[in-house]
Amino acid sequence: MGVTYSAVAVARRGVSRLDLSDGFDVHDHRSKLKLLRQDGNSMQLQNRDDVGCAACGRPFERLFVTGDETVTFDSAPNGPVCVARTDEQILVFAH
Repeated sequence: MGVTYSAVAVARRGVSRLDLSDGFDVHDHRSKLKLLRQDGNSMQLQNRDDVGCAACGRPFERLFVTGDETVTFDSAPNGPVCVARTDEQILVFAH
């Protein structure tokens, strides 16, 4: 059973959903997302301005972006996780 969140509640809070219609370029969001780590084709970012998840619209805590075909995580986040993709990247949102 998935976690649900009211789209109305998200709209009331003024959360702006991350738009992936033209792909994802971290430079377009540098004022709202802080780069924590970058290596090869992957990066980890912290949401510092309540940007909404591209999948569910709720604000997320961390964002992992990769252009790699496969990724292994050594530990799981404590909360819900959403996944979105562009033509070139996979984005994992940790709430």
